[in-house]
Amino acid sequence: MLPLRILYQDEHLVAVHKPSGLLVHRSALARGETQFLLQQLRDQIGKRVYPVHRLDRPTSGVIVFALSSTVAGLLSEAFSERQVEKRYLAVVRGKAPDEARLDYPLREEDGSRPKAEMPAMPAMTDIRRLDSVELPVQVDRYPVARYSLVEARPLTGRRHQIRRHLSRRGYPIIGDAKHGKSVHNRFFADQLNAPRLLLAAMHLAFDHPVLAKRVALTCALDDTMTALFHHLGWAGHLPLDSVWTPPLTAPSALQML
Repeated sequence: MLPLRILYQDEHLVAVHKPSGLLVHRSALARGETQFLLQQLRDQIGKRVYPVHRLDRPTSGVIVFALSSTVAGLLSEAFSERQVEKRYLAVVRGKAPDEARLDYPLREEDGSRPKAEMPAMPAMTDIRRLDSVELPVQVDRYPVARYSLVEARPLTGRRHQIRRHLSRRGYPIIGDAKHGKSVHNRFFADQLNAPRLLLAAMHLAFDHPVLAKRVALTCALDDTMTALFHHLGWAGHLPLDSVWTPPLTAPSALQML
């Protein structure tokens, strides 16, 4: 097993690139699984780590863990209070709009009861099209196939929010077995060597809960998505691993306690 790519680490938190297909931690839905990001990271850095937010199993990209329960509480609060800036890259079917705000309430999907019985919760995602391509192949009923590269900024944190919002608007993410379209998923898997959900968390920015600085993390894509971007002519949109930590003018959360 390859070591995890660490993007940032200090004495309070650590951020890594989560590979597509790797579960973050054990759950009732993961019976029989033996590999988890949390345990792998703990073993790699030799420290206990605490999850503060989630990424779906098929989604890759930047994820942050705290190194103490106190910092975990502060970071979790920042995520729940929408104080964290999140940006994702997604490859979708069709030519997406230049910019749009997707404001569709979503029912929670926690498995505790039928989704139809769950209340619809406010959910909002801002999207913008970064690029698009038209391939001279008939994948669906049209003689050509159009796809777009979309940047998505979720303003709320509902389960599968980006996947569900884009599908609802008519631009399902390629590789999404639940909310996408199988014929396009198969085309990317068989012809373009991209058999995964093409959704990556590429940017996180938040106020450090202890140190007086802002932490802005950008995460490079994995080999599968990188090769696909080159093939589709989107290499200019490939993000690079980077960390930006400007000082804050306001005191940190722990400094105020």
